[in-house]
Amino acid sequence: MSATFTDRVVHVVAFAGSLRSRSYNRAALRAAAELLPEGMTMEIFDLSPIPVYNEDVEAKGFPAPVEEFKARIAAADALLIATPEYNYSIPGVLKNALDWASRPPGRSPLVGKPVALMGASTGYFGTARAQYHLRQVCVILNMYPLNNPEVFIPAAETKFDPDERLTDERTRESIGRLLAALRTWTIRLRAETGV
Repeated sequence: MSATFTDRVVHVVAFAGSLRSRSYNRAALRAAAELLPEGMTMEIFDLSPIPVYNEDVEAKGFPAPVEEFKARIAAADALLIATPEYNYSIPGVLKNALDWASRPPGRSPLVGKPVALMGASTGYFGTARAQYHLRQVCVILNMYPLNNPEVFIPAAETKFDPDERLTDERTRESIGRLLAALRTWTIRLRAETGV
């Protein structure tokens, strides 16, 4: 393992597949920012300015919010995605952002990027089905999703207080473990690839 990268701070770009003002997934990302292990930093990127993907628009040049999103991904060591579950899958806003970031083919900043997934929902399964679909998207984009631990936040309305702070200690511990594992995974991948 590269000593230089082992000592380096791992920078994570995080984003949530929800635009709702009181989104549990955005709140989960804010909790993650409080739970970062030593040697990790994180910024949360807002997907709301990204327009709906249209190849005609792309042909005229990438919109500024897309360029910014791609630049942040390129500069990141790893990604953290928090997804809701809509109709057994990921929300359109998240798929749309990943579609934009995948362009142009062969030059996507997503390629080779370590990524951790988590999600919160008011249902019983805590976004398990959506995360499964998201893993499939990560595979075709040649990303490196972290397999374990998995973070599913069911009955999210019971895990956050009225100020949208994650108060459930078990969930906070799970997110902390996920972040520590993402840091280790990122260091390992970078050591193996030399990037």
